[in-house]
Amino acid sequence: MIITYDIHELVPYINWAYFFFAWQVKDEKEKSRLHQEAETFLAQQEGRYHVHALFELFEANADGDDIVVFRGRRKEEGGRRILQFQRQTMRIPCLRQQQGNPPYLCLSDFISPLEKTVVSHPQDISPSSFLLPPSSRIGVFATSVSHGLETDFDADPYQKMMAQLLADRLSEAAAERLHEQVRKDFWGYASHEQLTIPEMLVEKFQGIRPAVGYPSLPDTSLNFVLDELIDMKKIGIRLTESGAMKPQASVSGLMLAHPQARYFNLGKIGEDQLKDYARRRGLPVEICRKFLAANL
Repeated sequence: MIITYDIHELVPYINWAYFFFAWQVKDEKEKSRLHQEAETFLAQQEGRYHVHALFELFEANADGDDIVVFRGRRKEEGGRRILQFQRQTMRIPCLRQQQGNPPYLCLSDFISPLEKTVVSHPQDISPSSFLLPPSSRIGVFATSVSHGLETDFDADPYQKMMAQLLADRLSEAAAERLHEQVRKDFWGYASHEQLTIPEMLVEKFQGIRPAVGYPSLPDTSLNFVLDELIDMKKIGIRLTESGAMKPQASVSGLMLAHPQARYFNLGKIGEDQLKDYARRRGLPVEICRKFLAANL
């Protein structure tokens, strides 16, 4: 599923606190001036640039510290479209928390274990046919801005910085808006949710959306796995050799619906977990060591 947002749709979802932090502005009058200038800039870009979102919902189960994703593909059979499940599955290897007090969490903890869930094989491809409980499904998403919003202001350093910082905020705002639509409509596990945008920005909703590169999902190379699942180039995202996204103002990650799901910091991982992760990731230990250097 691809959604294209106009800039004005996302302005209410911008978390301005991060914008002011990026400018290192603390004075309230200066914040007010900068906020007004930013909104004027955004209004001027309306119609010239857009923000794009990509989302897919999959059946999934936990297998230890891995999330096993079941992929489907459409095919014609006797003139009727059906969803056929491939026996090949995708694995998203996760890391377990190493700091704080028990329980030591892993994102796979919020997905139903593989051996306890019966995977259905619906004959219709409409979302209403997926009747699995929320903990047996997972969302995969990406958001990104029009490429020109990062490149068309190079001649003016101030305008370039303004455009880049607002591009970052818009891609995050798109993730916020998309997550709201997923909870209430596309997935529908919180269809009666009645939250204000300020309440959403402090994460009062059910579930979480851990982003790649953030504390609970620090390995940016996992973008290659997510790319296989949702094909990020559909919204103009390309990946570098390390899995970083271009445009830089892009966000990718997972959506988990478990009522007790919460964010956590991994802390520093040991050599044993690094080797185990490399095995599950299917990569040499030294390659994973580079991807996880900040957590070692």
